[in-house]
Amino acid sequence: MESMLNKLKSTVTKVTADVTSAVMGNPVTREFEVGRHIASGGPGLCWRIYNGTKKSTKQEVAVFVFDKKTIDKYQKFEKDQIVDSLKKGVQQLTRLRHPRLLTVQHPLEESRDCLAFCTEPVFASLANVLGQWENLPCPMPNDIKEYKLYDVETKYGLLQISEGLSFLHGGVKMVHGNLCPENVILNKSGAWKIMGFDFSISTINPSDAEPKYTCKEWEPNLPPLCLPNPEYLAPEYILSVSCDSASDMYSLGVVVHAVFNEGKPVFQVNKHDIFKSFSRQLDQLSSISPTVLNKIPEEVREHVKMLLSITPNVRPDADQMTKIPFFDDVGAVTLQYFDSLFQRDNLQKSQFYKSLPKVLPKLPKRVVVYRILPALTSEFVNPDMVPFVLPNVLLIAEECTKEEYVRLIMPDLTPVFKQQEPVQASNMILLIFLQKMDLLLTKTPPEEIKNSVLPMVYRALEAPSVQIQELCLNIIPTFANLIDYPSMKNSLIPRVKSACLQTSSLAVRVNSLVCLGKILEYLDKWFVIDEILPFLQQIPSREPAVLMGILGIYKCTFSHKKLGIPKEHLATKSLPHLVSLSIDNNLNLNQFNSFMAVIRDMLSRMEAEHKTKLEQLHSMQEQQRSINISNPGSQSETTTSPPSSSKQIDDIFGSAGASGRENGSAAAPAPQPNRMSLTLEEKQRLAKEQEQAAKLRNQQPLAPQSIKPAHNSNAKTKDLTSSLLNSMTSLSAMSLANTARPAPAHGAAAISTFPSAGPMMGSMGGPVSNGFNAPMGFQAGAMGMRPTGPGLYGGMATATSTPNFGALPQSQGPIGQTNKAPDLSALDSLFTPNQTKVTLNQMGPKAGPGPGAANAPWLNQFGSAQNAQTQVQGAAGAMGGVPSGFGMQANPFFSPQNFSQPANLNQSGIKHSASVNNDLKDLFG
Repeated sequence: MESMLNKLKSTVTKVTADVTSAVMGNPVTREFEVGRHIASGGPGLCWRIYNGTKKSTKQEVAVFVFDKKTIDKYQKFEKDQIVDSLKKGVQQLTRLRHPRLLTVQHPLEESRDCLAFCTEPVFASLANVLGQWENLPCPMPNDIKEYKLYDVETKYGLLQISEGLSFLHGGVKMVHGNLCPENVILNKSGAWKIMGFDFSISTINPSDAEPKYTCKEWEPNLPPLCLPNPEYLAPEYILSVSCDSASDMYSLGVVVHAVFNEGKPVFQVNKHDIFKSFSRQLDQLSSISPTVLNKIPEEVREHVKMLLSITPNVRPDADQMTKIPFFDDVGAVTLQYFDSLFQRDNLQKSQFYKSLPKVLPKLPKRVVVYRILPALTSEFVNPDMVPFVLPNVLLIAEECTKEEYVRLIMPDLTPVFKQQEPVQASNMILLIFLQKMDLLLTKTPPEEIKNSVLPMVYRALEAPSVQIQELCLNIIPTFANLIDYPSMKNSLIPRVKSACLQTSSLAVRVNSLVCLGKILEYLDKWFVIDEILPFLQQIPSREPAVLMGILGIYKCTFSHKKLGIPKEHLATKSLPHLVSLSIDNNLNLNQFNSFMAVIRDMLSRMEAEHKTKLEQLHSMQEQQRSINISNPGSQSETTTSPPSSSKQIDDIFGSAGASGRENGSAAAPAPQPNRMSLTLEEKQRLAKEQEQAAKLRNQQPLAPQSIKPAHNSNAKTKDLTSSLLNSMTSLSAMSLANTARPAPAHGAAAISTFPSAGPMMGSMGGPVSNGFNAPMGFQAGAMGMRPTGPGLYGGMATATSTPNFGALPQSQGPIGQTNKAPDLSALDSLFTPNQTKVTLNQMGPKAGPGPGAANAPWLNQFGSAQNAQTQVQGAAGAMGGVPSGFGMQANPFFSPQNFSQPANLNQSGIKHSASVNNDLKDLFG
């Protein structure tokens, strides 16, 4: 590794030393920065070619340097002859201006050590490309060493040389005198240019139609640099010391031969015996062998044979050569047209640029990138031509590497991204860029994407043209993966939403929704939930396409593995929105079915997730209860302490705690307040507490029981209403006087006013349970009353309609005892087989026999106040110590105002009392 670094260091040092020794002190270095040695050219390849830049403008140039040290072996007069010859050639080149001649940027400058001048950027000389590597840097540049000419380059290069000769012969009336590969330069774009006018001859009669040229006699004793290349000279130049424009045409024929024969001329010349060599050459040219020209393309072979004719008049002139069929190649014609674009108007240019995409694939990449691309990008200064040039530039960009794109194309594209005038051209530019957006985002550096490409996309979304908006929305999903997330979140998505809400075009609105649906996968879950889904509810239109687009976004978000919708959002926002949309009258059957399918999927997932959550919570609660039961101290403390609200809930729900207490001694019931001493506010508060307790109890659903069909709903309603009236009458009687209860009617068993030793027995002799707690003492025909104990009633055993959950019998079983299923025999006792069970709907108001009975509320039965004490006839029993019902939802009579009953329904013979009516109002508000 160290040896390689040392070798590189020595090479750089040597090159720097060469440049310093050759150019240092030359006036050219004042204005131009000289770079590395890249090629050689001119007579005998004596000029070293360096790349360079102009210091003031940073314009790229080529610096030609002739080091005078290379001719130190000659005598002083010979040195002067060489320098004068080189000066003449450069000065003549500087005076001539033509596209086929090498362009001089800075005239010749001479110093003590060198000659130097600057030209347009240069790649190499034709001689270098054909394998003549004299005076080249060491090591050899790979771009020259591996350079191969394509057919189109060869054809167009020879055409360019022919056009240059035509300019010299016809326009300037000059003979070049030394046309050879050494004096043909390939510039940076690949164009062939003529230089080396050291031996050029001007006409002696410029005003005459037939120019005449005088030629110097060949002097073999002169240094080679003072003589033209004899291998490319016409025979008459040596043998008859005459020349004209036809002499250059002979040289052109030899150049054509050399191009197709790896740089070899037609004949090798012995420079020491030049005359004998040319005499022998003359004989061979008289009958040229077909093998000499076998490598030359057949379509130009005859023309080359004519150019090599020993008779100057037979040779075609330069103008004729430019028109031969060999140069009618589509690539050569295309390149020729580019060279003459400055002469064309906009209409001709636009037509040419439209047909250019058909030609570009047929041309080599090197020709397209270095020859055609610069001509195209130069047209960007003409805003009207940009829409015609841009497709070709982007087509070339597809074939370029990322490095080539950044170096050769992007600097010229950056101003085009921001072009907004004229409007029509700007819209066309947007359309073209949008169609090639994947190319731009793939090869453009991230910083340039942020600064130039994405702002252009945002401008397209806000464009007034519906076509541009549609195209932009359709294309955005294809390159969404190439857009960085902050740009998508903060810039792209808001503009898509704005386009959807503000447009008057249905196509733009639908495409906006489709675009959002396709790029959801590149967004995070919470951004979609917080920004995208609420936006859907803001869309005003209700066309089927829009509704299906909204459904599609919901479905994609709901079903995507990365996204998903939480069950809370499903329940509160997504499902209500979708349900309201699903019944829109614009939807057809298939569209409605699509809505319902998504809604069902959402409901199923919401149910499954919430059920799983509840099961997990239940499992955790059970584990906590098991831990509490396994702690004896905590358990005994729980038994002796007053029942808390959580304890009451456990008792109501029949939880593990209630199950554990099932076989224990019952806790003493808490004293009930005396209703006689309660104020109206206390009664209302007591009613609210009762309602809250009932709600807690009703959270555990009752075990399902089959409902027998009701054959006589009116009769059932009447029986249940009578039962409630009897209970209320009993309550009223108890409120009016603290007297002993009258004997129950209809042979009912007497109700004990003292605590019973055990649970009350039903009609069949078994204990009766209310389905929630341990067995309670009430029968189907007569409800047993539990003693209240000493309290507000002064020790009397009375009943109250207010349930006391803390006073319910509790029993503590052994630790670890399993829970028992709740006993629902109380329901069976209430709804006996001989009484047909009814549903809530069957308990509604029924039309009575009397007029206007259907509109009379049930409460109006107590409208006529009776001052006499209410007598209980056929009462089933008092409601002491019994809960208000088996859950508010299950008991339709908890709120008597919810239904009505015929006013004339009074078959039980109850005498109404004003106190009963007042108690109902106090109790139920």
